Amino acid sequence: MLGASFDTPEDNRAFATAQQFGFPLLSDLDKQVGRAYEVLRSEDEQYADFPLRIAYLIGPNGVILRSYEVSDVAGFAEAVLADLGALQSK
Repeated sequence: MLGASFDTPEDNRAFATAQQFGFPLLSDLDKQVGRAYEVLRSEDEQYADFPLRIAYLIGPNGVILRSYEVSDVAGFAEAVLADLGALQSK
């Protein structure tokens, strides 16, 4: 699992530490990754400087298997675990 934001590495490190993340939080200062994963907001939006909260389940071959709009963190985790379980049973 990886996370990414448009914040500086220092800001991300402090945030990840404060939130006790068990995964790396990467900095995408030039927004190239955000553009590639289509998480940029319109420039006229209130939170245009922040990426959309989208998560991707990516298979071992690098193909996106599922995307999730993350609004409920607990529900999101349950959905990902259910999807992983379904994929493993195939």
